[in-house]
Amino acid sequence: MSKDDKLATQIVSVGREKKFTKGIINPPVFRASTVVFDTMDEMRFAIKNKTNGEMFYGRRGTPTHFAFQQAICELEGGAGTALYPSGAGAISSALLAFLKSGDHLLMVDTAYEPTRDLCNKMLAGFGIETTYYDPMIGDSIRELIRPSTKVLFLESPGSITMEVQDVPTLSRIAHEHNVIVMLDNTWASPINSRPFDMGVDISIQAATKYIVGHSDVMMGTATANEQHWEQLRENSYLMGQTTSPDDVYLAARGLRTLGVRMAQHNKNALKVANWLTTRAEVDHVRHPAFDTCPGHEFFKRDFSSGNGLFSFVLKQGDLASVTAFVENMDHFKMGFSWGGFESLILGVFGINNIRTATQWDNSKPLIRLHIGLEDADDLIADLDAAFSRYNAILQK
Repeated sequence: MSKDDKLATQIVSVGREKKFTKGIINPPVFRASTVVFDTMDEMRFAIKNKTNGEMFYGRRGTPTHFAFQQAICELEGGAGTALYPSGAGAISSALLAFLKSGDHLLMVDTAYEPTRDLCNKMLAGFGIETTYYDPMIGDSIRELIRPSTKVLFLESPGSITMEVQDVPTLSRIAHEHNVIVMLDNTWASPINSRPFDMGVDISIQAATKYIVGHSDVMMGTATANEQHWEQLRENSYLMGQTTSPDDVYLAARGLRTLGVRMAQHNKNALKVANWLTTRAEVDHVRHPAFDTCPGHEFFKRDFSSGNGLFSFVLKQGDLASVTAFVENMDHFKMGFSWGGFESLILGVFGINNIRTATQWDNSKPLIRLHIGLEDADDLIADLDAAFSRYNAILQK
């Protein structure tokens, strides 16, 4: 593969070196715990090269893992990629690899709820203090940095409410104070932004979502720059993190269609989102490509495209009317996560329960959609019927 290849070519080509594939199109599934050696020289060579794609012990990885790690690393632009059994595992391991008792963490207020729970329930118990900050804080982040601040954690767009952060500015200020910058980059996937070009030190993916793309594998990745790769790799290994080669195989297979799937998710989502703007019941759409979404200007600058995930806010509603909206859908299914081929819907309540630095107007309900690969007109018809149910409850 040439560094000048276009993205679509890179997606197909990365991680397919013959030393991993053994000449087969897809890297085979290598299942292993113990690796046996015929001679002491072979064992010593494996030990010396255990972090350079040489089989040493199953937890260090097999060619199945090495090929996928190389693919993600090249697409994101980092120095190395570690694998984890879930996106939450990637986040917790990345944080624990760089934080210790007495350290201070700056965490974006719109973070994925399990990330917040990790900070409040586990990191606090380890003596690691967390300060939550407004995702739109910009330059003012410097006012929150202390001598003990070690990590600035970003998630852009933010979970549920979709605020897009000014990643280059936040990264620049963090580095002025020797603070490590971590980004939950799952929304962009490895192809719709360049985190390391924006100053990020560690980019995290819930591969469960768009990389796998079929809602049948849990996996996380963390890709680090040269400066932080060894510490991330070794501390993740010490914490016993490993992934099944069968799951890695499925993730690698999903990766090959990521570009075409993301393009269709984006096309469908924009059609649905534009239709939602015509509805009298909708207060505004929180899709990063729309100027009604906070940080829209950063999306235009830092992202090459969108995906299928966005939210919209209703002008009014209560539990009964929103329940009528999200239940009895034909094509949208109610469930957590996103990134698969199917469309999903969630009515979100109690946003202020997972916010401390920012507030949400709870009088205006929010509905989150993941737009899948169905025909967009069918999804619009499904939502149209949902509005009819919603309005019938409000008019009682």
